[in-house]
Amino acid sequence: MSEFGLHVTIDASGCNKRKLASVTLVYDILNKLPDRIGMTKMTLPYVVKWLDKFANGTEGISGFVMIAESHISIHTFPDQDYVFMDIFSCREFNTEMAVKYLTQAFEATKFKKSILKRGSDFPRQMILSHV
Repeated sequence: MSEFGLHVTIDASGCNKRKLASVTLVYDILNKLPDRIGMTKMTLPYVVKWLDKFANGTEGISGFVMIAESHISIHTFPDQDYVFMDIFSCREFNTEMAVKYLTQAFEATKFKKSILKRGSDFPRQMILSHV
C-alpha cells in the first residue's frame, strides 16, 4: 500500500527581512504556488500580520491556502530573518521546484527541507473501470 501523500517542510534562514515583512509577497506566493505545482486552489489565501513573542518589534506574516489536495502555509519571522513553510498534498508534485521557488522568493541563504511520506496505512480503494 502506498502513502497518502507528501508533506514538505522548509526551515529557511538568512532571508531578506523586507520580503519576510511583506503581506503582498506572502499572498502572491500562496496565490500562485498551487498552479505552479499542479494543485487546485479551493480558497483565496488568508494572510495576516502578527506580532508574536519572538518579535523584537517587526510583525511577522502568517499565511495559508487550502488546496483540494490539502494545504500550503508560510510563517515569517523578520527579526530573526527566518521563515517556516510547508506543503502537504495527496498528489505528487515537483518538490525540488517548489522548494527552490519558496527559498528564492525570500532570498534564503540557508535552508533545511524535510520530505515526509504521510499516511502509509491510509486505506486507498482502487476504482476499476469497466469497458
